[in-house]
Amino acid sequence: MDGYVEKGAADADDGRPRSPADPLTEAPEAATEAPDGAPGSAPETAAAPTPDAAAAPAPETAAVPAPHPAPAAPREGGGIMALSTPYQVVLAVALAVVGVFACVHLAMVFLHVAPSNTLTKRHGQAVDDWIYPEFEQNWKLFAPNPLQQNVSVEVRAELADAAGGRRTTGWIDLTAEDAAAVRHNPMPSHAQQNELRRAVDFYLNSHTEDHAPNGMRGRLSEEYMRRIAMLRLADRPGDVRRIQLRTVTRAVPAPRWSTEKTDTAPSYRDFPWWRVTDADRPTGADRSRAAAGASRPEADR
Repeated sequence: MDGYVEKGAADADDGRPRSPADPLTEAPEAATEAPDGAPGSAPETAAAPTPDAAAAPAPETAAVPAPHPAPAAPREGGGIMALSTPYQVVLAVALAVVGVFACVHLAMVFLHVAPSNTLTKRHGQAVDDWIYPEFEQNWKLFAPNPLQQNVSVEVRAELADAAGGRRTTGWIDLTAEDAAAVRHNPMPSHAQQNELRRAVDFYLNSHTEDHAPNGMRGRLSEEYMRRIAMLRLADRPGDVRRIQLRTVTRAVPAPRWSTEKTDTAPSYRDFPWWRVTDADRPTGADRSRAAAGASRPEADR
């Protein structure tokens, strides 16, 4: 028996490497060597890790990304309900303003084109102030009497020179100047398009065939025509003493493919000579308005 023990000891010390102790596998064996409660036995502690086990790197764990904040839940519904509350309020107010303006405009246009009634008799001036000049309703484009004539406004002036002499200029086509300013202009002014036409219509509707005024509007239309002419002549040299206007009416020629014969000869209607006052001149008009404003407080006293 001693031989078997010595042989076992020699086998253990022959220098062959021994596998490192595994605490997980050896712990149960050590626990089975001494039964619980045996006298003189002490619980074995876990074996200290070997240098190879301590040098072994710890197993890497996968990095867990930080959770992203959950996106805000979209508002229920679409259109205006998808906007924030301040934008909803602004949009609602804008829509309300547009709706009120549209209703008021339609009502004013209806009262303007409607036959005379109680409302137009009482509030006719307010309706005219709203319609003119931007929203004027002109039906001359449609049948049965479409506008088929070109009407031009011309002016000539009587000038005084330094020696006291007088000379008369040739006819100046004011309508042609407006047409040149409107042509190739994407946004022409309302004055360039309609000032002369409206002024001539105002004058002809407030005068008889022999140019006699038929009321206060007749005198007012004469002043209006003189001041428009003086504004157009302001850049020309000479002291203007009198002016005369005329209208030149030419029929629109028929197209080439038409067999209609149209007389395109111009017809003239001369206005009387008007003496120019200081109030008719561009600078004089400003002085007259200033004088009127200064005299108003004195009149109120």
